[in-house]
Amino acid sequence: MLDYIRSVATLFMQPIRLVRTYPLEALRADLFAGLTVGLVLLPQGLAFAILAGLPPIVGLYSAMTATIVGALWGSSSHLNSGPSTTGAILTLSVLLPVAQIGSDEFVLAASMIAIMAGIIRLLMGIARLGMLVTFISDAVAIGFTAGSGLLILFNQVGPIVRITIPPGAGIPAIIAETFAQLTAIHWPSLAAGATTIALIYLIPRITRKLPAALLSMAIVTLATALLGAEQYGIRLMGDIPPGFPPLANLPIFDLNLIGQLANGALALAIIGLVEAIAIGRAIAGYTGQRIDSNQEFVGQGLANIISGTFSGMPCSGSFNRSALAYQAGGKTALTAVISGVTVLLGTAVLSDVLEMIPRPAIAGTLMVASLGMIDHRGMVRIWRGSRGEAVIMVVTLALTLTLPLQFAILIGVLMSLGYYLLRTAMPRVEAVTPDEGFRHWESAQGRPMCPQLLVVDLQGDLYFGAVNHVEEHLLRLLDRHRSARFMLLRMHSVNQCDVSGLRALETIRRVLRVRGGDLYFVRVRASVMYRMQISGFYEQLGPERFLDEDKAIEFLFHRVLDPAVCIYECDRRVFRECQELPKQTLPGHLTIPLLDGKPPAQIAPRALWEALHSPQPPVIIDVREPREFQRGHIPGARNIPLSRLISERDAVPAGPIVLVCRSGRRSMRAAALLAGRTPPPQVLKGGMLAWEAANLLEAVEQF
Repeated sequence: MLDYIRSVATLFMQPIRLVRTYPLEALRADLFAGLTVGLVLLPQGLAFAILAGLPPIVGLYSAMTATIVGALWGSSSHLNSGPSTTGAILTLSVLLPVAQIGSDEFVLAASMIAIMAGIIRLLMGIARLGMLVTFISDAVAIGFTAGSGLLILFNQVGPIVRITIPPGAGIPAIIAETFAQLTAIHWPSLAAGATTIALIYLIPRITRKLPAALLSMAIVTLATALLGAEQYGIRLMGDIPPGFPPLANLPIFDLNLIGQLANGALALAIIGLVEAIAIGRAIAGYTGQRIDSNQEFVGQGLANIISGTFSGMPCSGSFNRSALAYQAGGKTALTAVISGVTVLLGTAVLSDVLEMIPRPAIAGTLMVASLGMIDHRGMVRIWRGSRGEAVIMVVTLALTLTLPLQFAILIGVLMSLGYYLLRTAMPRVEAVTPDEGFRHWESAQGRPMCPQLLVVDLQGDLYFGAVNHVEEHLLRLLDRHRSARFMLLRMHSVNQCDVSGLRALETIRRVLRVRGGDLYFVRVRASVMYRMQISGFYEQLGPERFLDEDKAIEFLFHRVLDPAVCIYECDRRVFRECQELPKQTLPGHLTIPLLDGKPPAQIAPRALWEALHSPQPPVIIDVREPREFQRGHIPGARNIPLSRLISERDAVPAGPIVLVCRSGRRSMRAAALLAGRTPPPQVLKGGMLAWEAANLLEAVEQF
């Protein structure tokens, strides 16, 4: 609990960390970038307030407060908070049923809902719910970025050529209106905007030490002032009401109003957070910065609380201002702070100077910023890399161009979530075999496989949503390879396994046990092993089923797999251990019977040694291959390989016999071959491995 309290406290200490770690060499860049963004924030604050049905000054109040607070308590170096298109549209739609547009109640409700949305965002940050934004994939961010960039680009056509475009018009409507009003294009305005764009591209070719966007607007402003902008009909920024943000007289005890605003506040909070984080991540894609979602939640929450407290409106991140902050060379969050201070000073002190900025110059600056945020390389990379992410990117881009931004983002996030669930619900299940150097595992597709052992990679979690897929694929593999009796699951990619996953593994094991085989594991992660242990699954299988990966195949080859199959029925050499194995494939008309019914009697190594020293010792029949027999055998043993035993059963002498092989498995097959003999043959329990372990004497062939 104490650690959690400390972690929450650190979220509110962000301004101190920013001051302590601020690089002084970034001050000049932040200053110029902040001034540039502030000049854009001024008219946007006015415009977005009007779009929300609020007095223009309300937008400026939000620009002064929310921008500064959001930067100080946020985590992104370039995210510029404040009035935004999404916030304005949502505010209007939420407040329309509550109060009449333009009334005092409408204005107070806007401030009230800003505080409510801010509290929700703040609580989400404190609750560490920033992980929710992990479902905003790069495909959504890049698609949203490209779509927003195009929207910003086309929405500046009206201001730059001074034609009337209906509010909220889409790109097709803007194009249609532009062609319909070609004769009404105001060429002096177009010249001012085009000059601004040309200067923004030209100045960096001359020097990169000066902020191109700010310098371009300054040059165009000075030129239009000297030439007489109003004389030529160029629209300027216009009157800027002076004044500082006053405290709002909020109806905090009006429970009826709070109830009416609750659903809208939740929608504003969630959609605003998704939008802000999407913008922050999009800009971070260029800078390489790591965004702390929880810190950003706190920053957005405090920004809205302060905005509402000081008579402002609901706020979020602004894509075009954030893009402009990056394009203008801003380095840290001080850029946004300076932009907010610029609005404050511009409103209170420099209103006469700021009134002279031509609107086409601001439109031209936004056009350049919007073009710069269309990530062509990222789009090509996603298109080539993943078909699913490519679809998400294209759909998000299309929706951004056709639907309100909040719906485009939400649908994109839902698509990412669905794609994530689809991928986790369908983890890759692939049979693998060693490569030619026996150093790595490769896909077994089109390669020879062991007829007894399937080695399978599980590349995903075994949770309730994925078990059907995994189980079906494993059963399909077993159905395709009917001779396989053993399976080795490589679990290094399985991070979680719930009860449903364990049940699926039990099902696979039952199928293998029916075949006379079993299920083995390697590289089981600690979290999965813990789940297996507390559920009893580990105890049910036994520790011998969990193998060391480096020794797993060696163990299975020498201790588990049937060498009779390896030698007589398989002509493949899949594993390293197969390379030195003697191969004697039987003719097609000969088969080695499987042990059926009651298993043969077994004799322990020490008991056999004593029997060999009795007056009537049994005959030892060693059914291994001659090369194995020559390396060492029981003294007095006769070598009749299993392949010969099939066709030379009459060569076995009468009387008691004991069948011997390396581990006892071929002996079992030989006993099945000699079933019905009197007395029935015995099998050396554990074979020559057990004989050697008992330190009994062996005979070695000399050459």
